[in-house]
Parts: sequence; C-alpha cells; structure tokens
Amino acid sequence: MLLSTRRDAAAARRFFTRALRTLKVIPNQVVTDAAPVYPGVLQEVVPAAWHHVEQYANNSIEADHGQLKRRLRPMRGPQTDRWAQVVIAGPTFMQNLRRGHYELGVDARPALRVAAAFTELAQAL
Repeated sequence: MLLSTRRDAAAARRFFTRALRTLKVIPNQVVTDAAPVYPGVLQEVVPAAWHHVEQYANNSIEADHGQLKRRLRPMRGPQTDRWAQVVIAGPTFMQNLRRGHYELGVDARPALRVAAAFTELAQAL
C-alpha cells in the first residue's frame, strides 16, 4: 500500500519498486486499473509481467478496502496524507497477517494466526 497525492509516473514507479522489494519475487501478472501511467512504468520495472487491465478484473482487490472505508467514513476521511498512511497501515498489516503473507504465525491455525504472530514478535523483541 502506498499513498500518494498524485498518480504520476514517479509515484507509480515508487510503488511498484517497493512492492517488488517486499515480495522478493518477480510477478508474471500485474492487475491494475486503467490509469494511463501504469503501462510505461510496468514495462520499465517488470518487463516480463503481463499487465491485466480488463474491466472488473481487480474487483476482489478493491473489495478488500471495504472494511477500511467503513472505519474511515465516520472520521470523514483522512485529514492529511501522513495521517492516512499511518491509519491505513494498521488494518492492512492485520489483514496480511491473517492471510499468512508474512512468516509470522504460519504454523498456527488460521483462527489463531494473529495471536501466534504477536507472540513471536514479542519474543523477538
């Protein structure tokens, strides 16, 4: 997740570079919306990946934001970009923990994965 005030080439390049560094794998497919800046940046950053832009292809990705939107609406949205980055990072981290995207709590049952992950983090600190 990267929050940027503009959706320009520099912001897209920064996002995809950070995402690839975090993943530590080279994807063979990238699903995005139809922003005109993405094809050029993806060709530069991940030339072998297929850029999938079909309408509704990223609905499952967009649906992930539903819980976050439900929490932000009563607050009338983020007041600053920094505030948004901090607030959005927490639920995103928890969601990724539950789905097993990190090497934390992977041996635990899915229902207990978050508790096991925090136990591992506490022991590491």
